[in-house]
Amino acid sequence: MTFDPATLTYDANGLIPCIAQDQATGEVLMLAWMNAGAVARTLATGRVTYWSRSRREFWVKGATSGHVQHLVELRLDCDRDCLLALVRQEGPACHTGARSCFFTAIAQDAEVPVPGL
Repeated sequence: MTFDPATLTYDANGLIPCIAQDQATGEVLMLAWMNAGAVARTLATGRVTYWSRSRREFWVKGATSGHVQHLVELRLDCDRDCLLALVRQEGPACHTGARSCFFTAIAQDAEVPVPGL
């Protein structure tokens, strides 16, 4: 069966959330948004491409930082409204320099750093 990005369920802005997960460790690295063009580019190039909502342009992860996400597999959820990109991550995934964007936990009504991230 041939996949068509137009068959996904996008929000009112034509976007779909995509979770990036390290394929080797299972670690959740980040969440970003894709449109149909970003999905198609990701599948065609093997480099994960997102849609930057602030810049309103395609964003190839690592194009400026060198922290590339190589696509291993792209999965869709049962409702076709969320994607999971299994990636081979080079360097940190977060723009802050952290390995994962999820480096803060909420514990006892306070924000606390997650050790090791």
